[in-house]
Amino acid sequence: MVIRRDFRREQRPTGFFSRFSATHLIIFINVVAFFLFLVLSSFISSIFDFVAIKPSFILSGTYIWTVVTSVFMHGGFLHLFVNMFSLFFLGSLAERIIGRKRFIWFYLVAGIFGSLFFVLFAYIGTYFSRGDFIFGGIDDFAVGASGAIFGLLGILATLLPRKKIFLIVGPLIVIVLQFLLGKVFPSISGVVDIVGTILIFLMIFSMFSLNSSFRKISMPLSLSFWLAPIVAIVPLLVIGFFVKLPIGNMAHLGGLVAGLIYGAYLRSKYQRKVKMLNRMIK
Repeated sequence: MVIRRDFRREQRPTGFFSRFSATHLIIFINVVAFFLFLVLSSFISSIFDFVAIKPSFILSGTYIWTVVTSVFMHGGFLHLFVNMFSLFFLGSLAERIIGRKRFIWFYLVAGIFGSLFFVLFAYIGTYFSRGDFIFGGIDDFAVGASGAIFGLLGILATLLPRKKIFLIVGPLIVIVLQFLLGKVFPSISGVVDIVGTILIFLMIFSMFSLNSSFRKISMPLSLSFWLAPIVAIVPLLVIGFFVKLPIGNMAHLGGLVAGLIYGAYLRSKYQRKVKMLNRMIK
């Protein structure tokens, strides 16, 4: 790919897996891990402890490997779908820019950053009255690729700050409302979950419609890459002051920090090529 060679001449991989992009391989691993977990959980009731990250475990020096395994696990099909949908688009663009090998190792680093931030801030939160609302509880479990995905967003926000993208805020609003309604009206939480899930899938698939009016139900918001992380994180942090959401904001922040740092490094080292990149990708 021309864009990738602007950053580094990378030897073309050989073998069976060379026909797939790193993004596609990581998506495949996540999907396989999810269904494997579903099967194993039927036989091993405590398996969640071995794959999900729990701050109190990490701080006590146990289940250290969950810093990595939690990045490839998901709490449900909807969680998996939304993350893999995001990874497909952000990952495909980021991989074209930084190359296959860099993409793989950075994805892991960003995911680990997200896990460590989740643990660190859960510990810090024990010193505040509502710390578990804002940062997550020290005994909360967490899984998901969101930290790594926010890392990719951080790279793109640094290298392509003015590139316009569409952030679909509809699913995010539904997730928040779904959680709040389930708490306020627990007797109908099952119905709320079903309706919310259907709405989220409908919103996501509407983005592929040729009908512009139908696409509006997903509430697409056009904004520059540099603004996307702010819009994606800050509102949830504000809500977190009042309601404990099932969202790992600190893991998102950790991955984002990793992406901003690495993106700044690339931007500094390859100044001329970054300028060329911004002219090539509109």
